[in-house]
Amino acid sequence: MIDLVWLIPLFPAVGFLFNGLIGKWLDLDKRVVGSVACTALGLSFLFSILIFFSLLKLPPEARAAVPDKVLFDWIVSGDFKTVIGYKVDPLSIVMALVVSGVSFFIHVYSVGYMHDDPGFTRYFAYLNLFVFMMLTLVLANNFLLMFVGWEGVGLCSYLLIGFWFERDAPANAGKKAFVVNRVGDFGFLLGIFLIFAHLGTVGFNEVFAKAPSLDTATVTLITLMLFVGAAGKSAQIPLYVWLPDAMEGPTPVSSLIHAATMVTSGVYMIARCHLLYSMAPISMAVVAIVGAATALYAASMGLLQFDIKRVLAYSTISQLGYMFLAVGVGAFSAGIFHLMTHAFFKGLLFLGAGSVMHAMSGELDMRKMGGIWKRVPITFLTFLVATLAIAGIPGFSGFFSKDEILWQAFSSNHGHLYLWVVGAVAAGMTAFYMFRLLFVTFLGPCRASEEVKKHIHESPPIMTIPLMVLALLSVIGGYVGIPHILGGRNFFHEFLAPVLGGAPQGTEHAAFSLVRPVFASGGAAVGEGVNMELLLMGVSVAVAIIGICIAFYLYIWKTEVPKRLGERFKTIYTIVFNKYYVDEIYEVCFVNSTKKLGTFLWRRFDDGVVDRSVNLVAELMAWLGSVLRRIQTGYVQSYALGIILGAVIIIIFLIR
Repeated sequence: MIDLVWLIPLFPAVGFLFNGLIGKWLDLDKRVVGSVACTALGLSFLFSILIFFSLLKLPPEARAAVPDKVLFDWIVSGDFKTVIGYKVDPLSIVMALVVSGVSFFIHVYSVGYMHDDPGFTRYFAYLNLFVFMMLTLVLANNFLLMFVGWEGVGLCSYLLIGFWFERDAPANAGKKAFVVNRVGDFGFLLGIFLIFAHLGTVGFNEVFAKAPSLDTATVTLITLMLFVGAAGKSAQIPLYVWLPDAMEGPTPVSSLIHAATMVTSGVYMIARCHLLYSMAPISMAVVAIVGAATALYAASMGLLQFDIKRVLAYSTISQLGYMFLAVGVGAFSAGIFHLMTHAFFKGLLFLGAGSVMHAMSGELDMRKMGGIWKRVPITFLTFLVATLAIAGIPGFSGFFSKDEILWQAFSSNHGHLYLWVVGAVAAGMTAFYMFRLLFVTFLGPCRASEEVKKHIHESPPIMTIPLMVLALLSVIGGYVGIPHILGGRNFFHEFLAPVLGGAPQGTEHAAFSLVRPVFASGGAAVGEGVNMELLLMGVSVAVAIIGICIAFYLYIWKTEVPKRLGERFKTIYTIVFNKYYVDEIYEVCFVNSTKKLGTFLWRRFDDGVVDRSVNLVAELMAWLGSVLRRIQTGYVQSYALGIILGAVIIIIFLIR
C-alpha cells in the first residue's frame, strides 16, 4: 500500500485536468464538475488514511526508514541527478492527511457556497490544482520537487485570491500576494542553491546525511535563507502583509489557504529541515523570536477589526507565529501538532464565516449583524466550538497544542521565560478578539437592515455537514496529544518521534541567555510538589478566561464602554485600528520608490539612451538616403557624366 503514495497527489491533478479542460470545453453540468472535484479529494484522503495505517503497523524505528517512492529521473547532468519521488514517513503522511482531509470538506462546502457563481468550473479546477501542488510540496523527497510545489501554491493563491478579477480589489490582492511571496521565494531558492553548492545534492536523505560536514556559519546562512522563504509563505513579520488582503477571494479559498494549504508550508519546511536548524542555534533563535513577535503583533491587530474575515486572517498570522515559536525552540512535533489542530478549527471558522455571509446577504461587517444565533443554530454552535478551541479552553483541541508550545517555549534548551510571557499574552488577546467576534456577530440585538433581516436563514446541509465534521475534529483532534502531566499519552509525538524526535537539542544561543529557563523540561517541582508545567498551564487558561470575560463585559454587558475607550485613547486606537500603518509605510518605502525608479529608468535610460540610440541610427540612414537620392536626378546627361567620371577614375587607377 505504501508504494501507492503517488496516487495521493495524482487524484487532484486528474480532477484539475478534467474540470479545467473537458469540463470547460463541454460546459459540463455543475453537479458533474463538483462531483469530480470532490471525488478526487475524497480518494486522495482515502489513500492518505490507508498509507497512514500501513505506517502504523510498522515498528517505530522502521517508519522513518521506508524507502522513497521514486517514479522517474527528472534532471540528470553529469554527477548530478534529481528525481520525481515521494517521501513516506510519519511527518509527510500527517501533512497529507491534514491537507487532503480538510481540503475535502472545503470542496464539499464549496459546492453549495459557489453554486450560483458563473466561474464554478474554473473555481474547482483551480481548487484541485491548489491541493495537488500542496500535496506535491509535503510529499516531495527533494528540495527541487518541494520548490515546484512551493511555487505552485503561490501561483494558485494568485489565481484564487484574484478569482473575481473583474473587480479591482481581488485583482490587486492577488498581485500583492504573488509579489510579496516572490521576496520570500527568492530567499528559499538561495538556500537551495547554497545546499547544492556545499553538498552537491538536493535530496533530503543525502542532504541530511551530509549536513554534519557543514560548518556552523554555512548551515546558519542556509537555514536563515530557508527561513526567509518560510516567512513569506507563512506570513511572518515582515512578509505578512499579503495575507489579510487575501480575504478578497471566495471564503472557501480563505479557508483552504489559512487552514490546509500554503500558509502551513513554511512550518512544514522548517520541521522537515529540523536537522539543519538544530545545528544552527542562531537560526533557531531568529525563528523563535520572529514567531513570538508575530503571534503578539498580529493578535493586537485583530483586537479592533470589524470585518469578520480580516479578524480571522490576523488570528491565522498569530497562530502561525505560535507554530514558528514551537519549531524555533526545538519543539518540532508540537509545532506540527498545532498545525493540525489549527487546520481543524481555522477551517471551521472560515467556513462558519462564509455561512454567516450566506445568511446575511454577503455582509462582512460585524457591526451590521448581531442576534442571529437562533436563525442559524448549526453555524452558531459550530462557530462556538471553533472559538473555544482557538482560545485554548480545556477539552478542546487548541488547548492541548497551544499549551504544549507554551511549555516548550518556557522549558526547552532553546526556550526562555520571555517567550512564554509573549505567548501567554498573545493567547489572552486571542481569546478576547475571538469571543468579541462571536458576541458581536451572533448575540445582542440584530443591527442588520430590515431587508437583510427578512432573508436570514441557515445554510443548506451541503454546507453545514462539513461544519459539523470539522467541529467534531476541533474537539477530539487534541486528544491524540494529551500531555503526560494530565495523565495522558502523547500519541502524536510518539508517532512523529522517528522523524522529529531524534533531532539534537543543540546549544543554547546567547540571545536567550539573559534570563535562563527557570526549570528544565519534564516538569520540575516547585515548593510542596506543585508542578511547574501544571502551574503554567493553569496560568495560560486563566489568561484566556480573563480575555473572554473582558470581551463579554465590553460587548454584551457594557456595550457603550468600547466607544468611550476608543475616544479616550484615540491615538493608540487609531494606530492599532489602521494596523500600525504598515501597508502605508510599505507603499511609501517600497511601492512608490519602485515606481519612481521605474519612471526614472524609463525616461532617462529607456527613452534617453536606448530609444535615442535606435532613433539616431534611423536618422543617420535617412540622411544618407537623402544624400544618395540626389544622384538619382532622372536626367540622361547626369548619368552620362557619372559614367565618364567613373571611367576616368578607373583609367587613372590602372595607369598608376
